[in-house]
Amino acid sequence: MIKPQWFLLETEQEYHNALARYEQVKRAAKNSKDHKEKLLLVHLISEYENANSTLPDVDPIELIKIRMEDFGYKSADLAKQYGDKGTVSKVLNYKQALSLTMIRKFSELLRIPASALIKEYQLAE
Repeated sequence: MIKPQWFLLETEQEYHNALARYEQVKRAAKNSKDHKEKLLLVHLISEYENANSTLPDVDPIELIKIRMEDFGYKSADLAKQYGDKGTVSKVLNYKQALSLTMIRKFSELLRIPASALIKEYQLAE
């Protein structure tokens, strides 16, 4: 198999190709060629998303819910990533604030910049 040569992502098709390749190499062993390719892809994908996506101006929880819908995720999928279904439920229902660990994990899973998840928002009374 001939591996693609990567350049700056300029089109939606190149972006989708990079995402597909990332899925293939995301579990590559450290220091392998695939691992180095994965690191490059993460950078290229992130740059493309930052340049081409505008996030809605909503609070972090609404943003998480929007991205969950975009990816077809349920709260159970977030709980698998975070490890605690009860806490995820409390956060999604504005009963508990996002933790730094949640911000990191959800930022990666939902492809949301961490800076968008650290905004202040009101919890339910």
